[in-house]
Amino acid sequence: MRKGVLEFCILSIISKSDAYVSDIIEKLKESKLIVVEGTLYPLLTRLKNEGLLTYRWEESKSGPPRKYYQITTEGKLNLNELKDSWLDLVNSVGIILTKI
Repeated sequence: MRKGVLEFCILSIISKSDAYVSDIIEKLKESKLIVVEGTLYPLLTRLKNEGLLTYRWEESKSGPPRKYYQITTEGKLNLNELKDSWLDLVNSVGIILTKI
């Protein structure tokens, strides 16, 4: 379940603007989702291999070039599906919680 939510959050972050891995981690931390690079890199690679993300290299003023991730058209469609599924889940759980 966490994996699906993490994918949803990452696609959502990148849909707002192209992002570098440390940017993604920082935004997740701000939302109280603690994720380490070792978890994030394989997920980003999988999303890229599925055609949901792409990336570009950008020179850095301090250090090596940075890989910035961008969401693809297919990624945006997938994000919309994930959003709909999430809202359905939240609604269903809300119904159950009100009956407790």
